[in-house]
Amino acid sequence: MLYTEQTPNPESLKYVSNRMLYKGTADFQEEEFAQEWSPLATALFEFPYVKGVYIANNFVTVTKEFNYGWEDIMLNLKSFIKEYLESEKGIINDGFAEAMAKIEEERGASYDYSEEDADTVNKIKELIDTYVRPAVEMDGGNIEFKKYDQGIVTVVLQGSCSGCPSSTVTLKAGIEGMLKRMLPQVKEVVAEMG
Repeated sequence: MLYTEQTPNPESLKYVSNRMLYKGTADFQEEEFAQEWSPLATALFEFPYVKGVYIANNFVTVTKEFNYGWEDIMLNLKSFIKEYLESEKGIINDGFAEAMAKIEEERGASYDYSEEDADTVNKIKELIDTYVRPAVEMDGGNIEFKKYDQGIVTVVLQGSCSGCPSSTVTLKAGIEGMLKRMLPQVKEVVAEMG
C-alpha cells in the first residue's frame, strides 16, 4: 500500500508506505551520492523531474524540478515507487548509517563551541530532537543541529524542508521562538539547506 501526502513545500510530495523503509533518515540531493548509498534514490533520479529524494521511516519524500507540475508526474512516481517496494529491491545500502555517523562525528569534532557552551548545545539538540524533529518529519523533512556560536544556532534543513517557502516561518516563529523562550542565551536561529 502506498499513498501520497502533501508537504508544506509545493515542490515536495511525501509517498507513505505501510512498512518500514529505513530506520533513520537518508537525504539525497545529488545523484552521485544516491548511487553510492541508495538503489531506490538512484532509480528515482533517473526521472528527469526528480531533484531530491529523502527516505525516512515509512516514507519517501520526492522533491521535483519546479518546471514540472505534480499533476503530470505524481501518479507515475507513485506507481514506480509502489512497484519498486513490492519487488523487494534494495532501498538503502548496508553501512549507510555508520558512514553518516562517521561524517557527523567528523563534522561534530569541528563544531565550534567553547566548554561553557557545551551545556547549551546539549540542551538545544535535545529541544530540537524532542519538539522540532517529530513535527518536521510529519511534513516529510528533517532538521539537524549544525553549530552554536555567540547566541546564534545554525541548523540544516533536509527533505521537504529544504527550499520550502514556509520553512522560514517555521524557523523564525516556531523554532527560534521556542529556543529563545527556553534558553535566553539563544539570540537567533539560522538555516542552511541540506
